[in-house]
Parts: sequence; structure tokens; C-alpha cells
Amino acid sequence: MNFFSRIQSFFRLFIKAIKGDEQNFTEGSINRAIFLLSVPMILEMAMESVFAVVDIFFVSRLNNSDAVAVIGLTESLLAIVYSVAWGISMGATALVARRVGEKDNAGAAVAGVQAIWTGAAFSVLISGAGIFFYEDLLRLMGASDAVIASGSGFTQWMLTGNMTIMMLFLINGIFRGAGNAAIAMRVLWVANLFNIVLDPILIFGLGPIPAFGVEGAAISTNIGRGIGVIIQLYYLFSGKSIVKLSAQNFKIDWKIIWQVVEVSAGGTGQFLISSASWVFLSRIIAQFGSTAIAGYTIALRVIVFTILPSWGMANAAATLVGQNLGANQPERAEKSVWKTGFYNMVFLALIMIVFLFFSSPILRFFTSDTQVVNYGTQCLQIVALGYLFYGYGMVITQSFNGAGDTKTPTLLNLFGFWCFQIPLAYALAIYLDWGPNGVYAAIAIAESAIAVAGIILFRKGKWKTVKV
Repeated sequence: MNFFSRIQSFFRLFIKAIKGDEQNFTEGSINRAIFLLSVPMILEMAMESVFAVVDIFFVSRLNNSDAVAVIGLTESLLAIVYSVAWGISMGATALVARRVGEKDNAGAAVAGVQAIWTGAAFSVLISGAGIFFYEDLLRLMGASDAVIASGSGFTQWMLTGNMTIMMLFLINGIFRGAGNAAIAMRVLWVANLFNIVLDPILIFGLGPIPAFGVEGAAISTNIGRGIGVIIQLYYLFSGKSIVKLSAQNFKIDWKIIWQVVEVSAGGTGQFLISSASWVFLSRIIAQFGSTAIAGYTIALRVIVFTILPSWGMANAAATLVGQNLGANQPERAEKSVWKTGFYNMVFLALIMIVFLFFSSPILRFFTSDTQVVNYGTQCLQIVALGYLFYGYGMVITQSFNGAGDTKTPTLLNLFGFWCFQIPLAYALAIYLDWGPNGVYAAIAIAESAIAVAGIILFRKGKWKTVKV
């Protein structure tokens, strides 16, 4: 096959991945399966990260570091929402993928519905906290009175409207488990389009529409995500997905809900543990002022923008593991993980090089404040040093989850973040007086250590015998 034939073959496969025609990944070429799953999942995760980047881009145009800081502090609080959403999403992916691998599509639909009920229950509780305690939560995070005055409305909107985040993540987890990753990708395209259009209108105002400032970013984000959820439900009820829902599916089945909770608990615990650690890291950085928080916030958004596509590959590995274990092919599942991990490591190595040499120009795209740029540049450059290990680590973690073994990565996160990362960050930043750089160094060191430990445990192979 000559060069041009290979290019044509690549583009045909790429179009096939975007269209999402193929859902059975238990046979055929593993590289082909990884590609067909990874492409839409990478684009899906890239679209999810666009929400964060678009908000910070427009809000930074307000030239108010307090407004940018409130976004960073709110994101730390929302980490709890993301943790629950990701956890239940992983549980849904594992159960749906296993049922699809067993050729039990009806069982996959029942599992998906019970996951939706579970996520909705948690979301209502979080909305209550957002309605009544949003200012108290910001103060708990170390926000000054000026920060609260500048943007507490943003916090209230994001916490109260968390149902859109919960459902968007959770239902896309159902699509991923079924091998319908292209649907999840298309949903986020539309949701982002609405957010991109509405963000500047609601932040700065247009004609009769008043300028809501930073609060407008939260309103537009909730509208965009809400439209995405409506589209998801259309796919599920119209029969355009391999998982088909009907009114009868929505009968509550406590046995399956408990199964969802059991499988999701580990995943939720993983992200709660890691997210809570980010809350403490933000609290440490808050001691160095609003410009430090603003620099950290913008840098974190850039990091998320590059990491979420990698999570797309990691999610592809989780689906491959779940479906192949369901089809009694554990060796194919393991081979898929190692190949996906290698590809992810190569991708993040390229991102690391970009951050090491071009961090300052990237940060200046968002703000002209020299102090904010300096803090953000240091964050990008130091955190990027852990990317090589992290490329493999994130794939390994999701592969445990895809197999239904959520206990192992939960313990890894507990010891890695709480017993190692947080004490190390405090010691470097406060005790040794490294400032925010101490926090950034602790992130890179802890993430690398967790990745190495995960690889060692994955090689033992106990995940192959987990029943879900």
C-alpha cells in the first residue's frame, strides 16, 4: 500500500469513527478498535474542556482578577459534582459495556436508567446547598469579601444548576459503554456551540439583554449543557442508540440501583478524594492572593483542555476492557490497555513540550496581567513534568474502572493524594516557603507516583476476575 492509499484509508476510518457506525469491539484489530473508540471520545472530552476555556476567556476580558478567582474557587467546589457525575458515569459505563458484551441490550437499558435515577438524587441534594449556602461555601474556600461581591452569583448558578453537569456526564457514560461514543461527541458539539454564542452576550450584554458579568458565564453554561441533555434524551428514546429507553424502563429497580451504587462508589470515591485534594490545594494557593489564584485558575483550565482529550483515550480503554471481559476475552482486554496507554503517553509528551516552551504566550491569550501570567506559566511548566507518567496512569485507572474494579484506584487516590500530595504541597509551599510553586511541584510528583503504583498493580491481573 503506497503513501496516498494509506492516507485515504486513514481518512475513511476517521469518518467511520465520527459517524459511530461500529459498536462491537470484541473482535477484529485492536488498533482499529482503539481508533474507532478513541477519536469520538477524544473529541467529546475536548468539547467538554471547551466549556471551561470559553468561560475563562470571556470573563478575563472583564479585567477583574476577583471575577477570575471566583471561577477558580467555584470550580474547586464543583469538583464534588464532577466527582459524583464521573463516578456514576463510570459505573454506568462498566455495567452497560458488560451487558453489551454479553449481547444483553435490554439489560444495558435497565442499568442505564437506574444510573440516571441515582445521579438525579445526588444532584437535588447539591442544588439545595447551592441555593442556600453559596456565599458560605466561598468563604470556606478562603474567598475575600471582594471576591464574593464580584461573583458569588456565578457560584450560586453553577451549584444550583448542577443537574445539567450530572446528566451530561452520566448519559454520555451510557453511550460510551454501549460503544456509541460518537453520539456523546455530537451532543457536546451542540452544547458548546450554544455556550460560545451565549457567553459574550450574557457577560457583556447585547441590545435589550443586560450585562450579567461573570454570572452570565454560569447562565450560558447551564443553558448549553441543558440543551445537550435534551439531545441525549432524544437519542435514548428515539432508538438511535444501541441502548433504547421507553417509559417502562423508568420503573425504579432498587436491586439494580444498589448495583449501580456499588460499582459507582469506588469511582465516585476516587474523584471525591482527588477533587477534595484540589480544594485543599486551592485553599493553600489562596493564601498568596487573588493574582496567584487567577494564574492558577487559568493554567488549570489550559491543563484541563489538554488532559480531557487524554481522558477520551482512557475512556476508550475502559469500554474495551468492559466489552472484552463480557465476551470472556481478558487477554484482548489487557492488550488493548497497554496499546492505548502507549498512545496516550506519546500524546501527552507532545503537550509537555508545548507547555515547557510556550506557556507564557498561551497564558497571554487569556490575560495581560503580568503577575497572573507569571503564576500561570510556572504552573503549566512544573505540572507538565509529570505528563509522561500520567499518560499511562490515567489509562490504567480507567481500565480498572471499566473492569468493575473501582476499589484499587480508590485506594491509590486515597494514599497518593491525601497521604502524600496534600502534606507535600503544604510542606513545600508554606514550610519551605516555595509559594505556589510548591503546590505545582507536589501535583507533578504525586501524579507520577500514583501512575507507577497503578501500573504495578495492573500487572498483577486481579481485575480480570471482577464480576459485575
